[in-house]
Amino acid sequence: MAASELGPVVQTTPLVTFLQRVQLTAHLSYPKTQTPDPKFYIDLSLKPPHHLSTIESAFNDLTSGSRDLTVPVDKLEKFVEEYFDDGKDLVPHEPEDFVSDPSEFLLNVENDQVREWAREVHVLWRTLCYRVSDSVRESPDRHTLLPLPEPVIIPGSRFKEVYYWDSYWVIKGLLICKMFTTAKGLVTNLMSLVETYGYALNGARAYYTNRSQPPLLSSMVYEIYNATRDEELVRKAIPVLLKEYEFWTSGKHKVVIRDASGYDHMLSRYYAMWNMPRPESYVFDQESASEISCTLEKQRFHRDIATAAETGCDFSTRWMRDPPNFTTLATTSVVPVDLNVFLLKMELDIAFMMETAGDKNGSERFVKASEARKKAFETVLWNEKAGQWLDYWLSSNGDEPETWKAENQNNNVFASNFTPIWISSFNSDENLVKKVVKALENSGLIAPAGILTSLTNSGQQWDYPNGWAPQQEMIVTGLVRSGLKVAKEIAEEIARRWIRSNYSVYKTSGGIHEKLNVADFGEYGGGGEYEPQTGFGWSNGVILAFLEEFGWPSHLSIEP
Repeated sequence: MAASELGPVVQTTPLVTFLQRVQLTAHLSYPKTQTPDPKFYIDLSLKPPHHLSTIESAFNDLTSGSRDLTVPVDKLEKFVEEYFDDGKDLVPHEPEDFVSDPSEFLLNVENDQVREWAREVHVLWRTLCYRVSDSVRESPDRHTLLPLPEPVIIPGSRFKEVYYWDSYWVIKGLLICKMFTTAKGLVTNLMSLVETYGYALNGARAYYTNRSQPPLLSSMVYEIYNATRDEELVRKAIPVLLKEYEFWTSGKHKVVIRDASGYDHMLSRYYAMWNMPRPESYVFDQESASEISCTLEKQRFHRDIATAAETGCDFSTRWMRDPPNFTTLATTSVVPVDLNVFLLKMELDIAFMMETAGDKNGSERFVKASEARKKAFETVLWNEKAGQWLDYWLSSNGDEPETWKAENQNNNVFASNFTPIWISSFNSDENLVKKVVKALENSGLIAPAGILTSLTNSGQQWDYPNGWAPQQEMIVTGLVRSGLKVAKEIAEEIARRWIRSNYSVYKTSGGIHEKLNVADFGEYGGGGEYEPQTGFGWSNGVILAFLEEFGWPSHLSIEP
């Protein structure tokens, strides 16, 4: 790992560096209307028996006569076909615990039409399940895919690798489908990444080693334990979770905000270990930074782009100083509400697991840590007037404690402002829940097909008019767990809107989508730096979770 003025930088592999060159040449060579997805090139593996040095030499010959790095498209396609494999590093895998009609499956879904659709969603796990090929283990330098010990569930479409935070909602769906072995395998894979790198990677690719994603591993272990009472899994997970917790609460991820009384509150931020264009989107990032002349500022901007990817919400006006101007992205300067929710949940989970394993002292330490973070929520992030939690903008680089200022709270409305209601620390407080429910009702976020990500139509995919499965589930689950009648009613209405719109999109498009346009019923989401994707892991999981929670009466139509 190298270091720069702005923090650590994880080195990439020779194969990734070379594939960036191929990606750039393809981007310049194809007509703009036919430009392939840049991720296609960075995911390629070397076709045996060719070695990287041989392929680099052939590529140099291909481009040697070109001053502008372009080559004829037919020659580029022939080169790729001759020297690379696409997708052969993943092998389709039949999950050993899959059955077409699981026992006690969604017993409260009484409507035959809905029940049949739920079975179709369940069957999708088979199409998303793969194992890493033997070649990845035997010749890792020939692949950007990383070896994993157990089968994986991929999100779908262009995402041909396991992703960190997606896996939480995938696991929720797998547990409903009684696929306990597959769910445990996903956790085993993520724990192996933490053991190797010190943190769970954004995804299982060599170019993702420079960042993580929202830390939900403890929540995955907790969900599996609740379903299986597997104490051995808990014992194995504890040291791994302690290592991950250290990653998120130290170094550049740690920030300290001092209140008016002089008390220091420790919170966390996202901070990628990268200061160049992301390999999987190299050409896009290069173009985004093209008008920045200062080298240090360009590195800072690239780090903020990679950090936005670490948030899982890439991209959004949440991370922009002057939205919707993308060049004002300043993700490392944000203390995010949802990241600190995940870490507070991690502290509670570790405390619970340590108590389960008989470590009373360790459990008490993490209970105290959770109480300290909850106090930080109340002081730094909560806004009494707004009735919600607000992201906090840092005034400096975050390396030293800084004094809290009211004007540093981001007063824009985002779905993430309401995610703390997901955990017991907040949904057990009746008076607090009443304030949050009122704020949510008045926020403008509740739309015809679910909860909007934001109210700003920026063209970014984590903004209006899109809604995403994770935020729907966190907010709905929190409202239900509060026990308040009005909160549960709102939760059920949001869930039914989300289910109905997913069903409508499924019937018209033939697939479950990564995101929905929730401003318009029955429309899948768009925007961002790639085409709409289907599959789709976390969407499947949340549909099943909502049907498990609320059921579907026989008399209630799912049609609009």
